[in-house]
Amino acid sequence: MDDTLPDPTAPAPDGQTAPIGRARPENARPDLARGVDTIKGYLRTLPDRPGVYRMINAAGDVLYVGKAKNLKKRVANYTMPTKLPIRLQRMVSETVTMEFVTTHTEVEALLLESNLIKRLMPRYNVLLRDDKTFPHILIAADHDFPQLTKHRGARDRKGDYFGPFASAGSVNRVMTALQRAFQIRNCSDTVFSSRTRPCLQYQIKRCTAPCVGRVDRGEYLDQVKEATDFLRGRSSDIQADLARAMQEASDNLEFERAARLRDRIRALTAIQAHQDINVSGLEDADVIAAHQDGGLTCIQVFFFRGGRNYGNRAYFPSHDKSQETGEVLAAFVAQFYENKAAPALVLVSHELAEHDLLQEALSVRAGHRVELHAPQRGDKRRVVDHALNNAREAHGRRLAESGSQAKLLAGVADVFGLSEPPKRIEVYDNSHIQGTNAVGGMIVAGPEGFLKNSYRKFNIKDPKAAGDDYAMMREVLTRRFERAIKEDPERAEGTWPDLVLIDGGEGQLTVAMEVLAELGIDDLPLAAIAKGPDRDAGRERFFMPGRPPFGLDAKSPVLYFLQRLRDEAHRFAIGTHRARREKAIGANPLDEIQGIGPKRKKALLHHFGSAKAVARAGLQDLANVEGISEAVAKLIYDHFHPDG
Repeated sequence: MDDTLPDPTAPAPDGQTAPIGRARPENARPDLARGVDTIKGYLRTLPDRPGVYRMINAAGDVLYVGKAKNLKKRVANYTMPTKLPIRLQRMVSETVTMEFVTTHTEVEALLLESNLIKRLMPRYNVLLRDDKTFPHILIAADHDFPQLTKHRGARDRKGDYFGPFASAGSVNRVMTALQRAFQIRNCSDTVFSSRTRPCLQYQIKRCTAPCVGRVDRGEYLDQVKEATDFLRGRSSDIQADLARAMQEASDNLEFERAARLRDRIRALTAIQAHQDINVSGLEDADVIAAHQDGGLTCIQVFFFRGGRNYGNRAYFPSHDKSQETGEVLAAFVAQFYENKAAPALVLVSHELAEHDLLQEALSVRAGHRVELHAPQRGDKRRVVDHALNNAREAHGRRLAESGSQAKLLAGVADVFGLSEPPKRIEVYDNSHIQGTNAVGGMIVAGPEGFLKNSYRKFNIKDPKAAGDDYAMMREVLTRRFERAIKEDPERAEGTWPDLVLIDGGEGQLTVAMEVLAELGIDDLPLAAIAKGPDRDAGRERFFMPGRPPFGLDAKSPVLYFLQRLRDEAHRFAIGTHRARREKAIGANPLDEIQGIGPKRKKALLHHFGSAKAVARAGLQDLANVEGISEAVAKLIYDHFHPDG
């Protein structure tokens, strides 16, 4: 969807979803009166229609995304600051421009709002930062002998999908039990087609070896149907059928077959026994419960499919401390299902604002009716209370961890002589191999642990710096703080560090001091951490401007914490370097030549055998290749011989 129009005041055509203008005033400093005036400037042209609005600061960052049934009335609320909480007054004062998108309905506005929040991560919205997809079990239907496999991502393969599961571990446990109970193959189609004798899975009774004809297709498909029925919640019928078959085999003195059926029944029983909580009549449902205390909210999500618990996961969404539990929970639900379909029933622990609207939006997104329900009594309330207890316990654990982190940060302040515990520590390290694929890495840590969304990589641009650790550090720090000065000169956005920690010794510290001095930054605490003699952990030396080198007690928790920071920076830099190196290894020099497409590249490689051989080839040799004209040969030759 395009977010700009040539005429910013033009109303959207009827029946269309369209943006409404954007302008940026010259005065960009935070100011409440100016922010109110900026917002008032839009009211004249805003329509009385549903839509989504964005509030944007001077740096172009989206501060807030909101939806409205009536854009004009909703935005007008921000022009009365005395009726706004302090949090929203601060947001209005930072607003220098706004963007608007009109929609057909309020439901469409809600769907667009959650999409934009997930994509833009505005600071004043409730934010769900963990956006991982959940694993599923797939029984593929694109082969004569279907495969049982774990699946994550787009459902682009034909077959039956079961899930979601809260973790890979829970999927693996269920898959292992399914193999024991139904003995479906888990090998790839390539392995299946190349087998000449049964594999280990057959020997340990987890597969009936259809690859070598130990079971015919009809019997194998019966196994698959049983597994599918079981995953759809028909376990009691399957177990009864297996029990009858076992008794029949025993009566017919087919004791080996009876033993195999007994083992399958035991495997099914094991799956059913591995449940934390089961509720009669609860087939396909998600249970979402929130516990809030001390400005921190923990949300637990339990997945029930086919009447069985597929696990749970805890979330800690980012939000303002003044926001109520129901408000946070409603925003979470909208974002949680932005990239996944909701089941037919979603149970929640609190009544949600705009319940009916959210329920309709979830139904539209899922393509089937979704019931959003906050039960007050009965079995469904019991399962919600179970989720709520889990949320409360996880909340307590997170607060305990935060308390430990706070003590460590206070210890860091003592070690480095800071006036208060740092809220943002930046740690820098470099990585290269003999100057190739040189990168610098910056990791960030704070009261909530590692802030991975704030990590940054720096591909070294100066060819003279690559391989020179001091020059690399100079380039990385220069680029980092030149940008910080440009984007946040007042240090009001929380993006400036309270402590800069360099992985290195006195030389690296000197470089860092020179860079900051050249940029006119004289109030940023700096320290370097160097491995001790023989690079032993626990004997690190610390360097700071104006202080002699010092160490910490080998058993100090603060030393261990600083080691973790250093090791994380090293891991990030090494990982970034390896990714760049692998990309470079996979690159082909012929890709850099304009006019050489896949066909010509293939002809050149077939003729010469390698890109290196192409680079060494003479002009006439190149012209002799099928599909390569003299003009193209000259182009290739000149690319590899720029000096003639």
